Amino acid sequence: MRLEVAVERWPIAGRFTISRGSRTEAVVVVATIRAGEHVGRGECVPYARYGETVEGVEAVIEAQWQLVEHGLDRVALQREMPAGAARNALDCALWDLEAKRSGRRAWELAGTRAPGAVTTAYTLSLGTPEEMRVAAEAARARPLLKVKLGGAGDAARIRAVREGAPDASLIVDANESWRAETLGENLAACEAARVALIEQPLPAGDDAALDHVRTSIPICADESFHDRRSFDEIAQRYQAINIKLDKTGGLTEALQVARMARARGLQVMVGCMLGTSLAMAPAMLLATDSEFVDLDGPLLLAKDREPGLQFAGSLVSPPEAALWG
Repeated sequence: MRLEVAVERWPIAGRFTISRGSRTEAVVVVATIRAGEHVGRGECVPYARYGETVEGVEAVIEAQWQLVEHGLDRVALQREMPAGAARNALDCALWDLEAKRSGRRAWELAGTRAPGAVTTAYTLSLGTPEEMRVAAEAARARPLLKVKLGGAGDAARIRAVREGAPDASLIVDANESWRAETLGENLAACEAARVALIEQPLPAGDDAALDHVRTSIPICADESFHDRRSFDEIAQRYQAINIKLDKTGGLTEALQVARMARARGLQVMVGCMLGTSLAMAPAMLLATDSEFVDLDGPLLLAKDREPGLQFAGSLVSPPEAALWG
């Protein structure tokens, strides 16, 4: 087997803004593993919030070339590398390669049921309340909207989005921007707006205030949750987890995490970083059985790779073998 690594830049349609800043392009790292006529690919998105850089992730993947040439498999990969974006790219490439070599689909190899079309959330970037009301109005036909928040003024943003999209289900994502003293006001705004899920309201490590929260809205751990090692503390404070392959270090760990979450009675949201259809495709194996799906990365790009996932509005279909798996 032979390993190739490439950095790719994909322009965003406009600007993508969350509480930590804005971007105009998605920078991804693609691992390609070749074995004779068969090719497996995996895409990851290095994330500075977790101490990752594009150059660093690229170098970590490239450093595995000898292991790959000596027949690295997914089991050995879990031992050799920690969870994170680099392992995700390699893990997904190995899944894809195994599917191509065996002539079977990845979900058959995983022992899961075949994925079907699912409704993904569509993300509204952080802005002023009026900007977000206008954005919500433009997306009001989409059944599920994910609302990026930023701290001060979020109650007004939540009200504005609900005004712009009165019938859509809403996920609000604070990206760690709330504080214990603002929880009450923001939770009240969420309840008034009939929000379906609140994602990562408090900074990771500072979420003890959730021990005293009383709300009917499930609260979902994102930055606070990475892989199975996070479960014990998370299950005491959250009612849902956001499983992202770039956090779990690939599909192999993500499948285990999803099983553990269901066993513990936690709801599952399958999420993504901002990447192309190649990054979303493996996560489709989790989507059919997840309560919330947020795989809208390609919808936020000015263009996607071809072939890509097929979207009909917010309905996304499973990947063709030519894309992945």
